[in-house]
Amino acid sequence: MKAKIVITPKKAVLDPQGKTVQNALEHLGYQGVAGVHVGKYIEIDLQPGTDPAAARKALDEACHRFLSNPVIEDYRLEIAD
Repeated sequence: MKAKIVITPKKAVLDPQGKTVQNALEHLGYQGVAGVHVGKYIEIDLQPGTDPAAARKALDEACHRFLSNPVIEDYRLEIAD
């Protein structure tokens, strides 16, 4: 079982890295790019037999306290087999 976490800047937060990527894509000729948000992807291997509900609760707390900055970032947590 794996936990997959995607962390991105909140929509209202300036994302200079995303803006740079967007400008580069446009400069390279890629049209139609309305916005780019650069974030982080974290994959955590869970031990066999781990209770998915307990893992979700613990990892949700870890995301909020340590893995993301809840003031400027949103995260999406998925537990997959």
